[in-house]
Amino acid sequence: MTDQPGNLTVHPESGRGGAAAGDLLSHALSQIRLTGDHVYSCSVAAGEHLERLVGAGHICVITEGAMTIAGDGHERFAVETGDLVLLTAAADNLRLVTSGSPATAVVCRFWIGPDSLQGMTFALPRCIHIKRTESAKWLDGLVRYMLLEAEDTQPGASLMISRLIDLMVIRTLRCWAHQGQIFGWLGGLSDARIARALKAIHQHPMQSWSIEELADICGMSRSSFCERFAALVGRAPLRYQKELRLTLAREMLAKPNARVGEVGFSAGYKSEAAFSRAYKAFFGHPPRQAQNGAVLSPDDGAPRHAG
Repeated sequence: MTDQPGNLTVHPESGRGGAAAGDLLSHALSQIRLTGDHVYSCSVAAGEHLERLVGAGHICVITEGAMTIAGDGHERFAVETGDLVLLTAAADNLRLVTSGSPATAVVCRFWIGPDSLQGMTFALPRCIHIKRTESAKWLDGLVRYMLLEAEDTQPGASLMISRLIDLMVIRTLRCWAHQGQIFGWLGGLSDARIARALKAIHQHPMQSWSIEELADICGMSRSSFCERFAALVGRAPLRYQKELRLTLAREMLAKPNARVGEVGFSAGYKSEAAFSRAYKAFFGHPPRQAQNGAVLSPDDGAPRHAG
C-alpha cells in the first residue's frame, strides 16, 4: 500500500522566492504550459456523442442527464449528473455518449503547450473521472462563474476564461491525486518518501544531487529508491532532474540579455557545447532559438528526451 503524505502540497522551507517557494504540486504544474480558450454549455441528443475538437483537452461537467465513456480498449463507465471528466488530447478515440435520454454538459477546452516538461504531460492519463461526491464543494460554484464570464463581453473576458480553466484543470488534478490511483510525478507525490526527493529536486534543481543523497533524504537504500522512484515517476531520478533543469534553462533564456553559456553553466553544464547538445536533444532546437522569448512553432518546441 502506498504511504500517503498528510498533504500532497509539500511545502519547501521558506526564504526562497518564485514558484519553488510555493507548494510542490503548484511548482510541478507550473511546468505544464496550459492555455484555456473556450467555455460553453451544450445539449447532446439521445444516442449521440459530445463533439470535441481534435488535438485539444477538454473538461466536461454533466449538468443534466447521464453519459457513458466509450472507446477502443477503454473500459466503459457511466458519468452521472454532477460528475466531471477530464479528457486530454490523447483521448481523441474516447467518446462521451448518451443512452436513451438527452444530456447537457458544460465544456471547458484547453491546450497543453508542446514545450511543457515532458515528464509532466506524459504522467497524465487520457481520462480522469471525478464523481460529484468528490467535487460538490467546489465544482458547482466554479462552473456557474465560468459560464457568467463566458457570456461577458467586457475587456479582459478572454484572459479571465483562460485563468478559470487553469484553475479548473489544477483543481481536477489535485482531486484526482487524492484518489490515490495516480502515476508519474503525481504518483511520486502520493508516496511520502519519494515526495521528499521530489521536494528536494524542485527546491534545489541546479544542485548536483547524487543518488545516494536523494536516497538518504527518503530514508531508503540506493537500489530501493531508484526502483521506487522510476516506478512511480516514470523516469530515473537524475534524468527527471535533468529534464527539469533544461526546462528551467529555457525560461532563463527567454529573459533579456540572457547568455547561452551562462545559462548552461547555471543548469549544471561545464561547457556551452555540452549544454547546447542536451538542450537540442530535448527540445529539438538549439538554445539560441529560445533566447529573448523567441516564438517557437509546435514542432520546434516539442520536448523529446534529455539524452
